[in-house]
Amino acid sequence: MTTAISVENLSKAYHLGQIGTGTFANDMKVWWAKTRGKPNPMLRIGEADHGNRDGEEIWALNDVSFTVQQGEVLGIIGRNGAGKSTLLKILSRVTAPSAGAVKVKGRIASLLEVGTGFHPDLTGRENVYLNGAILGMERREIDRKFDEIVQFSEIENFVDTPVKRYSSGMYVRLAFSVAVHLEPEILVVDEVLAVGDTVFQEKCIGKMMEVSQHGRTVFFVSHNLSAVKTLCNRVLLLKNGQNIFIGNVEDAIERYLDNTSLSGAEINLTNLQRTGTAQELIFEKIMFADYPVPFGKLIRLKVKLKSTVERQVFSDVDFGINIKDKNLNTIIHCSNRYLGRLFEHTSDESEYLFEIENNLKPGVYSLVLFLRTGNLIQDWLSNVVKLEIADGNPYNFRDTQQIQGAILPNFNITVLKSTP
Repeated sequence: MTTAISVENLSKAYHLGQIGTGTFANDMKVWWAKTRGKPNPMLRIGEADHGNRDGEEIWALNDVSFTVQQGEVLGIIGRNGAGKSTLLKILSRVTAPSAGAVKVKGRIASLLEVGTGFHPDLTGRENVYLNGAILGMERREIDRKFDEIVQFSEIENFVDTPVKRYSSGMYVRLAFSVAVHLEPEILVVDEVLAVGDTVFQEKCIGKMMEVSQHGRTVFFVSHNLSAVKTLCNRVLLLKNGQNIFIGNVEDAIERYLDNTSLSGAEINLTNLQRTGTAQELIFEKIMFADYPVPFGKLIRLKVKLKSTVERQVFSDVDFGINIKDKNLNTIIHCSNRYLGRLFEHTSDESEYLFEIENNLKPGVYSLVLFLRTGNLIQDWLSNVVKLEIADGNPYNFRDTQQIQGAILPNFNITVLKSTP
């Protein structure tokens, strides 16, 4: 097979802190004071000198190497700050590496963030032609694809409206449609698809699968592990800017969950990084009555909700828990909406008790915590909390790991008739 992208010992460093004072004369004063071991003369009275006049260095990527074949769909996963977006920006030539090399064979179309490559004062129609020109397309080729692009994006009524009036979802619809229909050899897609609605996300995943089947290469960054599993042939797992695994999708996801999931009887959720949610009302804490949960015993857990806006009342609060197996299939879904009850959050903090019948077989599961007020998603924590069901011996079976299925129902078999 043909190699589409080869990444060799790639590193990228950024400098934190104040790099310069703003004028050459003041920069020289700071440098002269530093060479003589004197305090920074530009500090305000009472301000501490933290010694970062040259800026603290942080490595967003550190010695990352891999190759991707033509027609392959590579998923890139990792926690926030792992280096995923930095890697894509280097591949897309938005930024240059500090060390290492990237060899690319083919034209790259990138969708890195909402509005990438769009001019806000131009209409949707004009931006389609602008993006096509940036990708090196001829006008007649864009003309041929134009109707298909607009139809896929579902913004026919707004194509002659300046894109600065578009919602973030409309931005993404049009940007993605342009990227996939102008036939680049390599398509780079960051987490921006999370902005769109569920139906459009599924439509995009289907289109990317179609693109890869025509021999084009796809890089796909997402925290939606189900989408990664559906779409990707292989997965690259990054942690602290380093490549800690590349290979089989299920193995990569299992390692990711082991490295990122929290477990224990009481877990503080306040400081977890969240993206794409309103966060005016969030999950503050989850507490298990027993952990690990004994096999066959009721799962009893409390969740504490916290308002980040003082004295704000939230009505129509809909929240709950999904329990997923190691393949990220939802086994159990619990929501107050299913019970026909929507709560009202009137205080800064509130606490709720879940009692869930436990027929799960022994093993480790992951939780998804979701919280909505009306139609607005307030908080969404996906696969960050582990649920462990302790080993037991159901039916006196010799090996619980060999039991089929995800749940163990109570059942009995009675002989009604036996004919010799």
